[in-house]
Amino acid sequence: MLTPLITEISEIFPNAEIHIFTKGGLSDVVFENYKNVTRLIKLPRKPFKNLIEYFSCWFSILSEKYDISINANRVSSSGRLAVKFSRSNYKFYNILNENSELINDYSHNAKNPVYNLRFLLKNTINRSEIIIPKLDIKLRDYEIKNGEKLLKSMFRDQKPVISIFTFATGEKCYNKTWWNNLYQKIKVVEKNYNILEILPAENISQIDFAAKSYYSRDIREIASVMFNTKIFIGADSGMMHLAHASNVTTIGLFSITEPEFYGVYGDNNISIDTNIKDTDYIISTILERI
Repeated sequence: MLTPLITEISEIFPNAEIHIFTKGGLSDVVFENYKNVTRLIKLPRKPFKNLIEYFSCWFSILSEKYDISINANRVSSSGRLAVKFSRSNYKFYNILNENSELINDYSHNAKNPVYNLRFLLKNTINRSEIIIPKLDIKLRDYEIKNGEKLLKSMFRDQKPVISIFTFATGEKCYNKTWWNNLYQKIKVVEKNYNILEILPAENISQIDFAAKSYYSRDIREIASVMFNTKIFIGADSGMMHLAHASNVTTIGLFSITEPEFYGVYGDNNISIDTNIKDTDYIISTILERI
């Protein structure tokens, strides 16, 4: 959810060097094609088991001199602390701005820091009319071509592909009955479309592997395959955000989490609250987009 802010900063300050203070190991893969991102400071997921690495990350924040520090996540305590203790000329805590109630998508986690940065710089540069950047993993041309080649190798009949992801963590995961109901309705278009289920690392399928399935440990490869499909349908998850970032038309399904905070956006992407909309609505939404 951080790439829109990085894109915004890169457009405003094209010669800036960006250091990202983050958790987890996927940031290398996500930002490897962002030329302005010159350093990743990665906190270990289990700090008490990696104390030396953990304190080394914090020390690097204290030892570096920055022009500006930005807290990208307004609810992140580590982000606030990193900004507070950084040696920066300007410190931006990503606080609410006076126009927040006038912006209907202000609460979205990817858009919020962009809106706040624009508010901060409004007297210097006005970007209020510019569309908020989408999530973007910045696939290279050769990656896209490789994804196309992989996708073609999966099916004998070379038809456009509908991709689905039936897994999600915890209560966000729809049960097998729900997914099988939706899958049977998607199969109505099987004459003209192939259906591909993208699998999680857990190798779990809520449709019991009824469709052609695909899995890779390489998330950029997964994104390249997604890019070459016609549409992606999946519940709120890392895979849904990856689909969004791959630039495939994405339908995000929400039942527990709020689409206002985590939903897909831009182009033909749409977030559907399944507490309000049924599977027939999902099917009609798919048909409108393929």
